[in-house]
Amino acid sequence: MRQSRLLRMLDRLEREPMADTVIDAVRKKVQALPLGNGRDLLHGRWLGHPVHPLMVQVPIGSWLSAAVLDLYPGRSREAGLLVGVGLTSAAPAALAGWVDWAELHRQQQRVGLAHALANSAAVGLYAASLTSRVRGRHAAGRAYGFLGLTAVAVGGMLGGHLAYRQASGANHAEEVPHVVTQGWHRIGAVAEFPVDRPVRRSVDDVPVLVVRESGGAVHALAERCSHLAGPLSEGTVSDGCVECPWHGSVFRLSDGWNVRGPATAPQPSFETRIADGHVEIRLRRQGRDGQAPDEGEAQRRSTGTETRHGS
Repeated sequence: MRQSRLLRMLDRLEREPMADTVIDAVRKKVQALPLGNGRDLLHGRWLGHPVHPLMVQVPIGSWLSAAVLDLYPGRSREAGLLVGVGLTSAAPAALAGWVDWAELHRQQQRVGLAHALANSAAVGLYAASLTSRVRGRHAAGRAYGFLGLTAVAVGGMLGGHLAYRQASGANHAEEVPHVVTQGWHRIGAVAEFPVDRPVRRSVDDVPVLVVRESGGAVHALAERCSHLAGPLSEGTVSDGCVECPWHGSVFRLSDGWNVRGPATAPQPSFETRIADGHVEIRLRRQGRDGQAPDEGEAQRRSTGTETRHGS
């Protein structure tokens, strides 16, 4: 079956560098906004996933409801109220979207820019719709409203492509607990891990970041950043955390917690131990009580040679 014309168009949009100069300029302006801790709030770190898709439900729902009312005579006033609610709520939703967009890959930013342009057109059309309604030009208000809803649909299609086909906003470390086998995995001699230096190893073909601290504790996290799969082993280790070299997400080495965005999901983490001079790791799985299960504990104790860390 041949690829649809729409998908071919979107694939071309991902590869088209025409707007890259504009993208660079806008990205720098967004990143320079003095948002402080509000940046993580807009990323949705507190929620565990991007907040932008949640915020856009208000303007989209309001405008869709206004379109339904516009199908019935004499409901223009109520429809106008909903148009106004949508316009008011569109601004914070757009800000959250821009903050996320500024930390994406270039191919994603190209589609995201088109998504933003379609939504900006929708805002302009709905502003014209509201102005027409206030001036008593209800027919024009309805016409602008339906055109705005069409622009919203185009923006939604582009947003869906961005979220699902290009996986922007997805947790890029989610598969780790499903592919790493249970039990302990030996990943190298202790001497192979310089103190406070990130080292990359692999378990079941899953890249793992390993850091040995000066006090002897060894920490291990999934190496690909949950934000956009950046290589944490190339990042900076400081104050018990590692910073992703791509977009600056910071994760706590002891448990993988994302202490700073844009990552909204923590890194899968591993328990570690030293047995016979070698570092061994085991995926930390959460039990019902929030603790890692202790299957095989008697067998581990029987070795009598292990030192555990990261528990």
